[in-house]
Amino acid sequence: MATYRRAKLALDAFRRFSSKTAADAAHRPSFQDSASRIHRTAAPNPAKFSTSHPYSSLRESFGLGLGSRTLQSSAARRGIVIPNHNPFGGGGARRFYYVDPRQVQHFKPRGYRRWLRNPRNVLIVVLVSSGVVITVYFGNLETVPYTKRKHFVLLSSDMERKMGESQFQELKGSFKGKILPAIHPDSVRVRLIAKDIIEALQRGVSHEQGWKELGYASTVDGADAAAGRSGRARETHKMLSEDEGKPEADWGNQDEILDDKWVEKTRQKGRKAGTSHLDGLNWEVVVVDQPVVNAFCLPGGKIVVFTGLLKHFSSDAEIATIIGHEVGHAVARHGAEGITKNLWFAIVQIILFQFITPDLANTMSTLFLRLPFSRKMEIEADYIGLLLMASAGYDPRMAPGIYEKLGKIGGESALRNYLSTHPSGKKRSRLLAQAHVMEEALNLYSETLSGREVEGFFL
Repeated sequence: MATYRRAKLALDAFRRFSSKTAADAAHRPSFQDSASRIHRTAAPNPAKFSTSHPYSSLRESFGLGLGSRTLQSSAARRGIVIPNHNPFGGGGARRFYYVDPRQVQHFKPRGYRRWLRNPRNVLIVVLVSSGVVITVYFGNLETVPYTKRKHFVLLSSDMERKMGESQFQELKGSFKGKILPAIHPDSVRVRLIAKDIIEALQRGVSHEQGWKELGYASTVDGADAAAGRSGRARETHKMLSEDEGKPEADWGNQDEILDDKWVEKTRQKGRKAGTSHLDGLNWEVVVVDQPVVNAFCLPGGKIVVFTGLLKHFSSDAEIATIIGHEVGHAVARHGAEGITKNLWFAIVQIILFQFITPDLANTMSTLFLRLPFSRKMEIEADYIGLLLMASAGYDPRMAPGIYEKLGKIGGESALRNYLSTHPSGKKRSRLLAQAHVMEEALNLYSETLSGREVEGFFL
């Protein structure tokens, strides 16, 4: 009985093993079928990379990625050719990377940085930018009348004139009821003096002839020049010493003519001064009843004088000196030049903001750029105004004392002069009393008194 059971268990175990083996054999594909399937799905060329190759998944993942060229070169060394196929279409699409000789891949820069890496493009940018800068600079470079100082002005004369007229209308509105009527004695007097100054200016710019530099020693050579210089020098010294009684040493020093020979360096014969901004000006003069010791001339020929100035300066020559100075600002276009300079100062401040605090940058810009520029413009206006008043028939020997008196009225100190927009009265007086400067003004004055109008002296 026990033997029968063992035999039955062994037979059952054999049957189960036989049935399992038969089932596995039925589901296992034959070698011929497998070979035929591989043959049908493979590429026509057996040497090419097929879908059953171990690199197929990597090729599909990096078809357009970083490893495609490296994979192709590696596969080529092994005799495997990977087709250059782009699964996203456009098999000829450009790749934005390159491979160096060490097979290291680098992305190509895009945008303006990629464009500027080309030396030719950089050269084009430099040439075009330089051309624009040079064209703008020389296209807006002007010569100040008489002093022949070159200055760069971006603001057009028409725009400057409109700005001055607009500001003048606003000023008249703000001083409504305080502007003296045209028949007021002070108003009539100031208008007549301003008329003389303006007529002298118009005579100076009416003819296109150069300034003959009357009495200017540097324009004559030889023995005649020496004799002429000595005679004119004695005459000048005599006229200067009549009223002021100053020794020759006070005015004969030639080491400083309007701020370190500034005018002497800038004046050159043959330069044509720019006076187109003075053509067709509608000159207006108003007197404001305010206790302010001030006067100014807006662009466009708008002159404003305060009665506070008339109380301190009573003679016509004194008033002519002040008006000539203010007209000199309009002649030299100091307002438009100041606007242009402020643009450059703003650029400098922006650069300074990167290194220092804004407050310190503003302070440095004011102390070292804006205030020195303003004082230089005042000195130039003093010089032009001196010639204007002399050409209008007013004694130029009065001017130095007037500026010194003006400095005393405003109060002077070393620190205040450094922080002021105007030079000190003593410095302005000393500069105008220089021999070369006063000699020219006295020659104009004597020509006017003799009845010979000096024309074209500003050109």
